[in-house]
Amino acid sequence: MIRLDDVQAFVQAVDAGSFSAAARLSSVTPAMVSSAVQRLEKELGVRLFVRSTRSMRLSDDGERYLPHARAMLDSVAGGARALAESRGEIDGPLRLAVPSDLGRNVLLPWLDDFQAAHPGISLQLRISDRTTDLHRHPIDAAVRYGMLDDSSLVAQPLLPDNRRVLCASPDYLARHGRPGHPDQLREHNCLCFVWGEQVHDRWNFELPEGLCTVKVTGNRVSDDGELTRRWALAGRGIAYKSHADVAADLKAGHLVDLFPGMGERSPLNLVTAHRTQLTLAVQQLRDFLRERLGDRVR
Repeated sequence: MIRLDDVQAFVQAVDAGSFSAAARLSSVTPAMVSSAVQRLEKELGVRLFVRSTRSMRLSDDGERYLPHARAMLDSVAGGARALAESRGEIDGPLRLAVPSDLGRNVLLPWLDDFQAAHPGISLQLRISDRTTDLHRHPIDAAVRYGMLDDSSLVAQPLLPDNRRVLCASPDYLARHGRPGHPDQLREHNCLCFVWGEQVHDRWNFELPEGLCTVKVTGNRVSDDGELTRRWALAGRGIAYKSHADVAADLKAGHLVDLFPGMGERSPLNLVTAHRTQLTLAVQQLRDFLRERLGDRVR
């Protein structure tokens, strides 16, 4: 008979990339994870991993079995959630993926408050500006900017009217002047952000006369949104950031909005892989974040 904890060990090993990494996440020994996977392989009559002394990868059978293993774990967790929700309770794991700047500097304390209000929740947080594959990774919901490329995903609006803000510190503007038109950005040091493998160096603005796209350059590029904001605060250049990220800096005068209301639209959503993941916990989180974010950008 297949043991559920063996299936879980297999999925964790896939997600973590090794038995030792999966063991650290579960606070057990690598030998225990290896034994669990071996038991599962024996029950299934297949090899799930191709192992060598230096590497480990999924076998063809492992690739075929993985989505079913995930579905099995999700089904068991979903049954437990359904019973808890029928009693009006919110508990169990809540697995979230959030962008770096917003996650560390805005959402983190808010998630502390949310968890304090729902102590039965076990929060698992992934902070990264890389897009997480919600179909492949065990994530309940992700906070994402922009329009969705994958039409199969389900988006719950958090800040549908959010825009990008072209911003710089007063110190930078005192030394280099303030651009009067987006075309003048070619004369400034622009802090570019890397999305995936592509540098986001074509900045769009919605001007009264129509859409304006400017190819910008600068001496600093990063794939971390928080670092880009820190450079702007330090006067290193001009950044093009989400309003939700820099709202507090703008209010405090640490950054200046150079073209108010002209930044491109960048709606903020809570995204799930499918509607079955809109659990009571995810819905409560959505409503909680909507209220907090609305207060932040007013």
